[in-house]
Amino acid sequence: MEEYTPIHFFDEKIAIIFDAPPKLEKAPTCPNGFTWNDQTYRILRSISEWVDFSRSGKMANNMRPTHAMTAASRGSLNVGRYYFRVEVNTKQIFDIYYDRAMKNLDDRKGQWIIYRELEPSSKTDGG
Repeated sequence: MEEYTPIHFFDEKIAIIFDAPPKLEKAPTCPNGFTWNDQTYRILRSISEWVDFSRSGKMANNMRPTHAMTAASRGSLNVGRYYFRVEVNTKQIFDIYYDRAMKNLDDRKGQWIIYRELEPSSKTDGG
């Protein structure tokens, strides 16, 4: 499996493009593209995907241990991020994620974020 090194960190909101809407809005699949800084990027391939359902801050201790274990594997209301490492049509590699957290009463759906740009790590065998 190829390894990647972060080269730029952004942590900015993006607008997502789905050719067909995901079946579960709060548990999305990899999108087909996104718009960021007035440029549209089409996703050519998903390199890897992962989730993080860990609870932090005040939410870290507001559940019984048995419920917290279940939530850590499945997620719970407004907790969790779905990460996607993608290659886009400009040949750039980005980590993007969907944050399920409700930001306020007007923004209940969560938001999509471009987290960072990466490049393949150069491998040297020392010989």
